[in-house]
Amino acid sequence: MQSNDDRLLGQLPQTLISRLPERVSDALLQHARDNAASAAVRDHLGRALNYGQLADAVRDAQQQLHDAGVSAGDRVMLVNENCVPLVVVILALSELSAWPVVVNARMAEAELDRIRLHCEPRLVLYFLDSAAAAERWQPYRDLDNSAQLMLGAGQVGVRYLSVDVRPEENSLIDAGVFTLIYTTGTTGDPKGVMLTHRNVLYVAAVSSALRGLRASDRVYLVLPVSHVFGLAAVLLASVYVGAELVLADRFEPATAMVTMREQGITGLFGVPAMFARLADFARAQGLTSSDMPALRFMYSGGAPLDPAIKEKTETLFAMPLLNAYGMTESGPTICQVRYNEPLSSCSVGRLLPGLESRLLGVDGEPVAAGEVGELHIRGPNIMLGYYRNPQATAAALDSEGYLNTGDLVRLDSAGNVHIAGRSKELIIHSGFNVYPPEVEGVISKHPGVLLCAVVGQQQEGNEEVVAWVQRAADSDLTEAELQAFIKPLLTAYKRPSRILFMEQLPTAPSGKVLKHKLK
Repeated sequence: MQSNDDRLLGQLPQTLISRLPERVSDALLQHARDNAASAAVRDHLGRALNYGQLADAVRDAQQQLHDAGVSAGDRVMLVNENCVPLVVVILALSELSAWPVVVNARMAEAELDRIRLHCEPRLVLYFLDSAAAAERWQPYRDLDNSAQLMLGAGQVGVRYLSVDVRPEENSLIDAGVFTLIYTTGTTGDPKGVMLTHRNVLYVAAVSSALRGLRASDRVYLVLPVSHVFGLAAVLLASVYVGAELVLADRFEPATAMVTMREQGITGLFGVPAMFARLADFARAQGLTSSDMPALRFMYSGGAPLDPAIKEKTETLFAMPLLNAYGMTESGPTICQVRYNEPLSSCSVGRLLPGLESRLLGVDGEPVAAGEVGELHIRGPNIMLGYYRNPQATAAALDSEGYLNTGDLVRLDSAGNVHIAGRSKELIIHSGFNVYPPEVEGVISKHPGVLLCAVVGQQQEGNEEVVAWVQRAADSDLTEAELQAFIKPLLTAYKRPSRILFMEQLPTAPSGKVLKHKLK
């Protein structure tokens, strides 16, 4: 009997994988030949291209970048916020077999410098539609090694840098590296994840099929393209099937609501914090499901999804909020809920077809069925390694090619994966294991809570549970009130010993809460 996954894919996973294009830009060029007049991409500044025009813009940018000295294996750092020219340049670099290093212009200058020094780019491009990128460009605009180009109908500041040739890295070109994505972090050596064309094409092809994504869809891309979720699972997946992308440079609930209605958006991808803010905005404005855009699907990813956020979002939009899970090193998707098999729980669904997994205990042995274990994964989406960091690569990938995700999960009887938490974030309080997502899920049920994050803090030979909370709009929630709400819902050892309120929790440009800044 044919499985649901085989029906959605239209073929066996192994057949699909064997037929993947050589590079991510191949799908664009195919659509340009077959459906040139179909809408491809538009942005918040009103620029709009069909697939034929997008292909022409990519060829023009490819030639300009080639003339600027870019060749196979060169790194090109893209300082940006979402815009049409960014999409054009990423696809043009694919054609050159050069590697886009996509970084958000709102990152701290020290972080940008650390990435630049590590990846040694041939060029640094500043997409000047972004005020943040334009600010970063100012110190370099009048230097001898700088210039401005028009790429994809946008002004781009260019820094030409001297790069030493490294013959020992030619094997990386042969391996088909597509991009370097630097993982969030504030200390230690930079970790540039090398994802190949095959890695991200597998995710684009398989995840789009399991989501029911089709050429007639209009997808709202407000997730930063500098994040692997926005780059591979949304941008490249949409191009792969020939859908239209509607880009926004940053997320703001009121603007998002208007854009989704006016542009006839059918597909929305976001992190849980984004959906929480949409629900909070709708509540404050007195909006109901009848005021919402007519979406065909919604997907959450990039961070754990709290039951309260899922429930509020589903009530508001009158449709399921489907969950997914992955990480930068897996290109990103590992699991996702199939669009035609919605779940009432916050499970991230089953593994993508074609992946193999192991759940291991602290002793390195497989755990019993239904028990929590650390997830190790192998398949065509797994990174080549960390750029110029063999020690970190060896720590993440074992000799059999399994990636240690560092996430603690359990599988239910249907094969759906349930995230218990990060192994590094596990809190051991008085000898008991406390999984932060469970506590966060309870706290988020309070109507006065918009976002929360639970962390462990060392205290006199023990680890205490500490909750940081961002109140919902117009809420004057107190710690005593929240503790009283939590008490009947959590066993004593899981309850926070302290609840601290913040005006706004620290988040990455993707919307993911940065817990390391709360410790």
